[in-house]
Amino acid sequence: MITKGDITSLAMDPAHTNSAPIITIRGVTKSFGTHQVLRGFNLDLYPNENVVIVGKSGSGKSVLIKCLVRLVEVDEGEVQVLGKSIPDLQHDELDEIRADVGFLFQGSALYDSMTVKENLQFPLRRHSERMKGQDEEELIHEALKNVGLESAIDLMPAELSGGMKRRIALARTLILQPKVILYDEPTSGLDPITSNEIIQLILNIQRTFHTASLIITHDMDCARVISNRMIILQDGINYAEGTYEELSKSKDPKVKAFFKEVQNR
Repeated sequence: MITKGDITSLAMDPAHTNSAPIITIRGVTKSFGTHQVLRGFNLDLYPNENVVIVGKSGSGKSVLIKCLVRLVEVDEGEVQVLGKSIPDLQHDELDEIRADVGFLFQGSALYDSMTVKENLQFPLRRHSERMKGQDEEELIHEALKNVGLESAIDLMPAELSGGMKRRIALARTLILQPKVILYDEPTSGLDPITSNEIIQLILNIQRTFHTASLIITHDMDCARVISNRMIILQDGINYAEGTYEELSKSKDPKVKAFFKEVQNR
């Protein structure tokens, strides 16, 4: 386990030895008024890796992943995604990077006035040049097949359960064939059975499409199953880092607090 924001000595999985990170964050700071949320955060995400970030409510987890696609601007620090410096990109370049980085919002963010099919058509038509030569209908059906909801193609979001909305949002993310997926609380508000289905779906996506993922979650069961590595965001930095097993054995009270509920079951 690594603490106090020092990630330089992390013993990586052998599969990463010869791989360059696809996301690099160094010394990122972000304040809102006088409230400093991030105080020098560091992170590397490697190909085909699931990294889970946990932290208290208001610790800056969602702010952090929004900085990766510049939905939030960093104050200071380095943010590189797929070899590009995000703060330095022009609008057109940023738009291209955003197409390579899928973002699953906590509330699914489906368009209420559109059918499931139209929700999936939207990114295809917005990035028509990128998807040139590919059959739109085939892409839509394939995306829905990947999340097990082909039968929902003509439904409106209001007709979907919470778990179905999350799946459709994931299908919309997958349809542009991203290299990285950012998940903001993917199991939030779902019952245990549906949560487990979403967890298994995320794992299947990693295995099938070899995507790298950064996952924000409060769900420690999700973190246990889904993570190759975990990072605890505390005091605005990557306070502790390691596998779930390594962190669960920590004697540090700030780290132990995240595992207390799991250990008391």
